[in-house]
Amino acid sequence: MTHDLTNPKNWKPATKLVRGGTVRSNFGETSEALFLNSGFCYDSAETAESRFNGEAPGYVYSRYVNPNLAMLEERLALLEGAERACVMASGMAAVNAAILCNVKPGDHVVAGRVLFGSCFYIITEILPRLGVEITLVDARNNDEWERAITKKTTHVFVESPANPTLELTDIEFVGKLCKANNAFFIVDNIFATPLVQKPFELGADCVVYSTTKHMDGQGRTLGGAVLASEEFITETLLPFHRHTGPAMSPFTAWVVLKGLETFELRMKQHCKNAQKVAEFLEGHSNIAEVLYPGLPSHPQYDLACKQMDIQGFGASNMIAFKTKGGKRAAFDLLNNMKIIDISNNLGDAKSLITHPASTTHSNINADERQKLGITDDVLRFSVGLEDADDLIADLQQALA
Repeated sequence: MTHDLTNPKNWKPATKLVRGGTVRSNFGETSEALFLNSGFCYDSAETAESRFNGEAPGYVYSRYVNPNLAMLEERLALLEGAERACVMASGMAAVNAAILCNVKPGDHVVAGRVLFGSCFYIITEILPRLGVEITLVDARNNDEWERAITKKTTHVFVESPANPTLELTDIEFVGKLCKANNAFFIVDNIFATPLVQKPFELGADCVVYSTTKHMDGQGRTLGGAVLASEEFITETLLPFHRHTGPAMSPFTAWVVLKGLETFELRMKQHCKNAQKVAEFLEGHSNIAEVLYPGLPSHPQYDLACKQMDIQGFGASNMIAFKTKGGKRAAFDLLNNMKIIDISNNLGDAKSLITHPASTTHSNINADERQKLGITDDVLRFSVGLEDADDLIADLQQALA
């Protein structure tokens, strides 16, 4: 079946990831060129004026955008099916900008209660200081969403799957509530990636990523991205971004562009490995519970099948599991690893494992962590690209 190949929106994901947004210089290079410059020159004062007032296309300053950033933004927008993207210096810069560019005193923000530690801090500490009312809900419970989102709600923020417990939000259900109440719906899609889950198709208004994770995929850079409508990015986000300075470096944008070329291939193997490792862990006598959306035992498996491309692609490379024996058993497991590294990062080619309660979520007090299910026996495992049998053998010897 033929389709119009002149429109990049018609390309398949793998083609978008290799060629989307590419702009060649007059030298005709095959790999994207690097533009490691802070500023740009103009052939006249009139040109400079027209660039700054938006009448003429072109670049003015790399804190705003430059050719490398523009290519990455176009490629991510194509992949996500978004009108526009804006890349930033880190995933948290992206989350922060997506929220703070658009809130004011008196607003009401509803969020899923299980969040990455820094996201939890923004929602529960920074926003209340600005006079914003906050409501946290059990994201698994649609009744709680229905009670929490009202006509006074201005913004809704979720992670699905959530970090670190892999709880899911029914994105389509929450999206309809947001539309009915005119609330701006932001989805952190980092764990799923745009290859496994498409939040815009389910009703999201804005999607955020840490490009640090799977998009780079090899632990080299820090970066983030906000994707939304042309109107939101241009009129609301960009003024905040340009005047507060969370810009991504051109070199980082170039590295992520190169990482995206193998993104689909890597994620398929990540998910394949994670499924095999999760099945092993589920059958081990020293493991109390495994939380992985690709397992039928996951309490929200049916929802995962509905909104994630589990059958065609895989659920995620992220697994949460609980050890028998509490924190001591969890630490013993970490300390006995021979291949798998202890690290708070994720989405790397190398398998990485962490103890969230003492690291990524340690800013949340112990009583609150207990309520959220981030207990001392929980480990978060980012399954890498090593041979799955070697990873299983490493877990097996460590658990023994």
